[in-house]
Amino acid sequence: MIYGAMKFSIGGSLKLAFRPWVEGLENIPAEGPAILASNHLSFSDSFFLPAVLDRKVTFIAKAEYFTSPGVKGRLTAAFFKGVGQLPVDRSGARGAGEAAIKAGIEVIESGGLFGIYPEGTRSPDGRLYRGKPGGLARVALATGAPVIPVAMIDTEKIQPPGKIVPKLMRPGIRIGRPLDFGRYRGMEGDRFILRSVTDEVMYEIMKLSGQEYVDIYATAAKRQIADAEKAEKAARAEAEKAKKARRPAA
Repeated sequence: MIYGAMKFSIGGSLKLAFRPWVEGLENIPAEGPAILASNHLSFSDSFFLPAVLDRKVTFIAKAEYFTSPGVKGRLTAAFFKGVGQLPVDRSGARGAGEAAIKAGIEVIESGGLFGIYPEGTRSPDGRLYRGKPGGLARVALATGAPVIPVAMIDTEKIQPPGKIVPKLMRPGIRIGRPLDFGRYRGMEGDRFILRSVTDEVMYEIMKLSGQEYVDIYATAAKRQIADAEKAEKAARAEAEKAKKARRPAA
């Protein structure tokens, strides 16, 4: 009931204000479990996709959104629960992965739609990065649920990282045909199979999104960008220091 109210208010407002276009809605099953594997460009991705679907989509979110103290914390927790997100403790890399897999399996076994971002984090520059082979592939192979590739289009332009106020423009969503990995059922312990499944899904997302593909993890790309920015800042500081040293004394 809460999800329905949230979808009506938030989802309706998003569709009215941004008018997202959608292709491939017929690929979403009317009932039964499925995994929606999407690229991740913006925080708003988890709101635009559910807004255009008739069925509830459950994503995972970091536990801090549900445990912050005070009135603001309680309101934030109520909001994320209301829009169908599940808390996952990300304090440990392995623990977070196992929690996400368990949450995904529970959603699938209940007959629901489970939304996941194989890249593991938002793209730092709008390109598509290598998918992590854990969560997506393991949930798919453990449950036998079909994987539906999804491409979010231009959402990073609406709400770039660090920006609170969104820009009014029209985003897009392309939904691909379901992928069946039943041939690998029960092989979720084979890391080569997990890699193969993940890469196949990422290839379909790339075709749908038209993004440039980068064969490294987005987390590594973010570290590279941060290191480059740090080095550039240090170089500017050194240049300014040298410039001051060359100035004649008054």
